[in-house]
Amino acid sequence: MHKHYFILFLLLLLSLNSWAQNNQMLSGTVLAESGMPVPGATVFVKGSYVGSSTNEEGQFELPKVNFGNPPVVLVVSFVGYESQEISLSQPDNAIQVILKPSAMLDQVVVAASRVEENIGQVPVTVEKLDQRQVEQITTPDIVAGLGRFKGIDVSSSSLLTSSFSTRGFNSSRSERVIQLADYMDTSIPSLSSNFGNLLGTPILDVGSVEIVHGPASALYGANAFNGVLLTNSKDPFKDPGLTVRLRAGNRNMLDGQLRYAVKLGERVAFKISGGAVQADDFLADNQDPTARIIEPGNNPAGSNLGYDAVSRYGDVGNTFTTGALAGKTVFLPGFSERELVTAGDNKTHSYKVVPSLSVLLTNSIKATLDYKYCEATTTYQSASRYRFVNSGAHQGRVQVEGRNWFVRGFATRDFSGGRDPQTDGAYNLGILGGLLQTQLAPGFTVPNGTGGTRPGTYAERYFGTYNAVYNQTFAANGGNADAAALTARTAANTNAPLLQPGTPEFDAARNALIHSTATTADGQALGARNILRSYMYDGSGQYTFNTKVVDLTLGAAYRQYQLGSDGTLFSDAKEGDRIQNYEYGAYGQAKKALLDERLQLAVAARLDRFQNFETAFSPRASVVYSAGGDKQHNFRASYSRAFRAPTQNDQYIRLDIGRAILVGNIGNGFQGYNTAVAAQLPGILAPGRTADLATYEYQSSALKLEEVNSIEVGYRAQLGKYAYLDLDYFHNNYNNFIATQNFIGNLDGSRPSAAQIGAAATGRFQNPALPTRVIQIATNVDQTVRSQGAGLTLGYRFSPALTVNTNYSYNDLVTETFKPGTQSFFNTPKHKFNLGVDGVVLGRKLSYNLNYRWADSYLYESTFATGTLPVAQTLDAQLGYLISPLHTTVQVGGTNILDATNFQVYGAPSMGRLVYAGLLFDIK
Repeated sequence: MHKHYFILFLLLLLSLNSWAQNNQMLSGTVLAESGMPVPGATVFVKGSYVGSSTNEEGQFELPKVNFGNPPVVLVVSFVGYESQEISLSQPDNAIQVILKPSAMLDQVVVAASRVEENIGQVPVTVEKLDQRQVEQITTPDIVAGLGRFKGIDVSSSSLLTSSFSTRGFNSSRSERVIQLADYMDTSIPSLSSNFGNLLGTPILDVGSVEIVHGPASALYGANAFNGVLLTNSKDPFKDPGLTVRLRAGNRNMLDGQLRYAVKLGERVAFKISGGAVQADDFLADNQDPTARIIEPGNNPAGSNLGYDAVSRYGDVGNTFTTGALAGKTVFLPGFSERELVTAGDNKTHSYKVVPSLSVLLTNSIKATLDYKYCEATTTYQSASRYRFVNSGAHQGRVQVEGRNWFVRGFATRDFSGGRDPQTDGAYNLGILGGLLQTQLAPGFTVPNGTGGTRPGTYAERYFGTYNAVYNQTFAANGGNADAAALTARTAANTNAPLLQPGTPEFDAARNALIHSTATTADGQALGARNILRSYMYDGSGQYTFNTKVVDLTLGAAYRQYQLGSDGTLFSDAKEGDRIQNYEYGAYGQAKKALLDERLQLAVAARLDRFQNFETAFSPRASVVYSAGGDKQHNFRASYSRAFRAPTQNDQYIRLDIGRAILVGNIGNGFQGYNTAVAAQLPGILAPGRTADLATYEYQSSALKLEEVNSIEVGYRAQLGKYAYLDLDYFHNNYNNFIATQNFIGNLDGSRPSAAQIGAAATGRFQNPALPTRVIQIATNVDQTVRSQGAGLTLGYRFSPALTVNTNYSYNDLVTETFKPGTQSFFNTPKHKFNLGVDGVVLGRKLSYNLNYRWADSYLYESTFATGTLPVAQTLDAQLGYLISPLHTTVQVGGTNILDATNFQVYGAPSMGRLVYAGLLFDIK
């Protein structure tokens, strides 16, 4: 045995010695067509991680290049220029490389097929942003700036919290797309949602961004339903150096970003990147009435009965069944978003740090170990508005990769402050407002039903006063309802006031509720606090076989969730076990090039298995034909089937938001009645009328996977030397479409009696323990839903001083009629376009970019609020001047610089003007 080890060790030494003997020096210069040196260009040996970057004079050195198996191919690249490949049969120390301005079809992408391919021959619609385009984004968060590109819609809940979508069904949660940073999912496990780029790649470390439009489940699995966003970070071996960006602007914005990468010898590289940004956040102030599909008994704006406004919290209602108010709903005055956020403190911030260590195990095998910590204070909108204070996530990754394979594992853990803190955390503004109304009013009592009294709440005092005065006034003035309502409201506000913001009593109650750890007997939270303590574990691997017959890619992945919220979000209990959930799958892709590589054929398929759902099969077939002498005209067509697994929230949520309780739907389904039954309660509850209930019956089965079948055709071309064109059209058919449904039912899933419905309508806010509630679930719509759309991108480079880009997007929900109470959440403008110009002048010292965005008015639906967003027109701009000796660029710019109305989510604030000035310091 020892002899065998000795022989193995000797062979290893001999191979290392042979490798060392073949090491040779390579050096040279990289120039632009003008003859000017190109600093910062990367020079690498193809198929390996051996390489470097050019200095200020455009010079490079590669001290240890293995010529044991010539030729050696050098790949030279720089943003904005065509990559060059130089084949060397022997060492050369006088290499000269001339880079030419790049054409769009020279870009290489990996997201569309999970292997490198030229963008012209990609079988689906894909957008790629290089470092220059990333640097032109003027928003603090990179995701918020993606709306300037074709077919991409952005939803911003607040200044630092945005999500994206493609091809319709946009939302602040982006549950129909996946967002990846170096192929790691950046979603927060507890929320099944991304907080913009919070868990993504730090902005200065972004090498490129790729957006795949349309279904991609065949390669990415669950929820790669309408698209994929992949951010690729910079390699510390290829891009060492120091970059620092400092900016300050209006809204008290301060923004500092850093990236430092260094090679520690030839085999080890280290980098650290991250940053911090803080500003005054935008606050929502929408006083429109909440839509009746969400609050069926709502009154119109200005009603003296009160009404539930979109951006008021705690304006809960009570439906009266007796007296002059029978059948009417009275709403409490609520609290504004500013009043519920401590002392009007609308500060928002985001902090992130990402250290990373890379080791070359061989010239072509690299191991990477990195860790990511991010933390933020921000506002997020989903079923309600949520305030997250010092909340965030940890993420760690281990990866080993070669030229055509990888093995990767990563884990994510989210948090919302400490577990039981008194100074930070997360809370639900809707629940907080409602609970503030049910605090005990000093000195006020109500009958306890047994001949005694009990302490009464502010809401009971207000409703009681309102009811008594209304009945008295109504009788005294001959039945004038308007006069009675005005008098009653004035009396209730004066004689039965609610908690007043800014008072010690209000502040004490608010602070107690957002930090409350009280629970029900079954462990469900009673306060407004949201606790995030979930884990997500993910492991995957892939190998590509390149043969003369076909290129075959095989891969597999496994994911496990461990969901924990201490009963504040999920159906788990405080101190109870986390909810376990898993999914796994395997995929394969075969690609074949024919006709001198002009015809590209590809098929892919994936099989996925879930803990709570049936097995899913996702195929994709595509064809690309390249015409023209330089293959500059590319025609593509594809068919895809993809699926969407219900989010973790859809499966396990249990969240009482006052007007309704949100419940997961993976059990045996639900029976109940449509919410329209509430308006008929006085008649239905009358003797002998209960048979009318059958008209309003509702029933839902447990959730199933949603499926889309999509066809796409497109044309991508380089028209001449300087023009670029990309056209696409798609048509989608959705089956088992997942939507939300509100109904009145029992929490155990059974259908309530007429008496239970009546008790729920009159006591739903005073007694949350009632078994009958307005319930909101995710459910499958029993109809085929169809959508279609098209997109156009056109760019022309007149000169380095002027490039013009424009794009137009069309999206249409073909299906117009849904079942009563169902919301489609299409949430996408039918027409949208962007016009941008950029360039460099004064010997490339002065750079500029300008972008104008126009989006049509459209209906925005959500479980929180539904309404029409107005037309949006915004103008973004940035100007930079390079001071070469100092390696510093002076930057000024801004987003929505004309401060135009810019609503992206109904119920969220308008994203107004943000302008800044700063410095970018960059040493390669």
